[in-house]
Amino acid sequence: MDASMSKFMKGIPALTSERKPLTGTTSAPNPVPQQQQQPQPQQQQQQQLQQQQQPMVPNQQLTSLASNPLQKQLMVQNHQLNNPVVRQMVGPMQKKLITNEGNSVFSASDDNVIMRQVIDTHLPDGTDVDVKPLLLIVQDILKHSTINADHVPSDEHTNGDKPDRKSHQTNVVVMLNSLTHIIDKLASEMALRCLTGGDGHATALALFHTMGNFHWDAKLVLTLAAFALNYGEFWLLAQIYSSNQLAKSMAILKQVPTIMEHTAPLKPRFDALQKLIHSVLELTLCIVEFKELPSMYITPDMPAMASAMNTIPTAVYWNIRGIIACATQVASLTSMGHGYGIASTELQSWELSTLGLKINHIHEFLRQQLENCRRVIGEKKEIEFRRTFNQLFETIHYDNMKILKVLISPRDDILPLFDGSTKKRVSLDVLRKRNVLLLISGLDMPQDELSILEEIYSDSRVQGTRTDGPYEIVWIPIVDPSVKYTNEMDMKVEEMRNKMPWYSVYHPSIIDSAVVKSIGDRWHFRNKPILVVLDTQGRELSPNAMHMMWIWGTSAFPFTSSKEELLWKDETWRLELLVSGMDPNISNWITQDKYIFLYGGDDIEWIRKFTNTARAMARAAGIPLEMAYVGKSHKKESVRRATATISVEKLSHSWQETTLMWFFWARLESMLYSKIQLKRADDQDHMMQQIKKLLSYDKDGPWALFCRGSKILTTGHGSTMLQTPADFDLWKNDIATKGFDLSFKDYHDKLHVAANNCCRFEFPIAAGRIPEGMRCPECHRLMEKYIAFLCCHDQTGLLEPY
Repeated sequence: MDASMSKFMKGIPALTSERKPLTGTTSAPNPVPQQQQQPQPQQQQQQQLQQQQQPMVPNQQLTSLASNPLQKQLMVQNHQLNNPVVRQMVGPMQKKLITNEGNSVFSASDDNVIMRQVIDTHLPDGTDVDVKPLLLIVQDILKHSTINADHVPSDEHTNGDKPDRKSHQTNVVVMLNSLTHIIDKLASEMALRCLTGGDGHATALALFHTMGNFHWDAKLVLTLAAFALNYGEFWLLAQIYSSNQLAKSMAILKQVPTIMEHTAPLKPRFDALQKLIHSVLELTLCIVEFKELPSMYITPDMPAMASAMNTIPTAVYWNIRGIIACATQVASLTSMGHGYGIASTELQSWELSTLGLKINHIHEFLRQQLENCRRVIGEKKEIEFRRTFNQLFETIHYDNMKILKVLISPRDDILPLFDGSTKKRVSLDVLRKRNVLLLISGLDMPQDELSILEEIYSDSRVQGTRTDGPYEIVWIPIVDPSVKYTNEMDMKVEEMRNKMPWYSVYHPSIIDSAVVKSIGDRWHFRNKPILVVLDTQGRELSPNAMHMMWIWGTSAFPFTSSKEELLWKDETWRLELLVSGMDPNISNWITQDKYIFLYGGDDIEWIRKFTNTARAMARAAGIPLEMAYVGKSHKKESVRRATATISVEKLSHSWQETTLMWFFWARLESMLYSKIQLKRADDQDHMMQQIKKLLSYDKDGPWALFCRGSKILTTGHGSTMLQTPADFDLWKNDIATKGFDLSFKDYHDKLHVAANNCCRFEFPIAAGRIPEGMRCPECHRLMEKYIAFLCCHDQTGLLEPY
């Protein structure tokens, strides 16, 4: 063996860990002792007696089905398998052939000998054949070549999967002009050798010689087409001979009516034949797919591809041997009649099944290599896409369609959007030259957020129609590509898109997995919803306008950074900024210049003491005082209980809708994120310090904010805010000189400094943007960073130093 052949053979993986025999059309001979080859005199007499009693069957036809000399000897002596004596021998012989390693043609040494002969026939001359159109025809023939052809399901295509029939027919005509001759030649040669009892290996070599100039995939598909030509003819006659006189006459010549009358006893043989054909077709499709892999992403020297290329010649050989075995079975039925077919059904079915095992084993190995190649291609495509994704937004476009097609779907043959107002599917054209807000979220977007966003969206429609609004919203549902998609998830998608009045991507599968990861890269999406703003040309105006939407609503349009800067310049630290018209009662209190306590927490005992003490202070000081409970940013159940108690005991005004409480805290968090995004999170920004204090108080327990009209006087922890009105008698004398506002503030701030309280903040990883560092708004020291593990049932958390 030369060096190149040795290297080639080493590259072929071991196809089985246990040696198994190949019966049927295999022919690689194994040496056997001379005494096994020569029949004994008694056996010769038995053979002569049987030949006198039974019809003659060509011995070569039978021996071509055997896998070793011992089996050939048995079958020559007992070629009529309906003989009771021979029937008793079939079972033990099968067991012996399976366990006898010495006679197995599955051994690596036999495969090596076979493949040397096959490789010698391979002399490609550069002829490259597009076998896909031919393979599609072959698939169709084999699919309908069955007794119950009427029950074969027809291909169902989605809107985007219908093939271009005119283009397909053109490709077929061009292909057949050059290949019809070779297909006919292969079909004739295969049929002749099968009828004359040709050896399976010799038949395969003859076919390989005929196709020497073709590539391996073409050799296989041409051979399969040649088989389909004869096999399809047999089943076509079987299906129509009862209703077509010409078909009936031809069928009689091929003994088709007689065979069809005995389908019941032949069923195991037909089933085994169909299984082997299926295995052959599956392996063929797998081999053809390797040729279609894009060379720009996969190279022959890559491990998976190199391993597959080394195995494909072996795979093609054994697949062609499987095709020859199938052709032999059909030829034996049509030439020798159903009697022989029934008699040999058990052994023939076993032989086909055994050959199918080897083909399936090779297919499984190649399928794994194909998956590995596809994974590598997918990773490279994803890297390339993620690299060019950012470049896409740096390019000037005529309109927004190119960007939207990349983000949602590049296909023109499907309707990727769902219109929430009409409940119908629509194309991307409805967004052409429109300002688009991409609402990117998972499938668990809270109902509170949806309700508030829907209200803001409705307010943006001046006349109540789409064209009157300054922008469109499109929901982009994101599902982790590594998570198996379930029916429950599908129902959740349908439920959410039916609730939304804006557009939605119809199904998460429409969005490519590379797009999902690129969204995470560019816009830091993790799990918390974000709102990406694109203008009419597809330019990115804001990577996340959700915080602007919560703070200012549609008045923040077009949601650019410059607009955000301008809005903050016009803002001051006042009560209207915090409540933003959410509660008409508070708006009236502001107009009336009343004293107002906003307070939160879920400690009902503190709430009772605070409200009663504050009310007593107001009576003593003679000031108009109102109080409003705004809950907490989490612990909804405890907040609901506190709200119910406040309402029953008439302790103060409170928001009965938890959505308003959520929105209050969401706006505060949005203010923090907005400042961080604008890089305004410094110690000199007074408004930023106050926002941080409120968010920190929310995490530590009860708190309160004291205002007069829209002016915020002070904020503090529950302890100092309770003690200040309780100590009214200690500071009331300052009112005459300082006034009530300043007296309250000075006394509280003195208590606050003495308490030496510090702050903490929680930034969910799902939020996507976490500041590198932050100073405490109380002591102004640089804060330490921790990782908190919070359970959805217990918000206390488990802290670990970062």
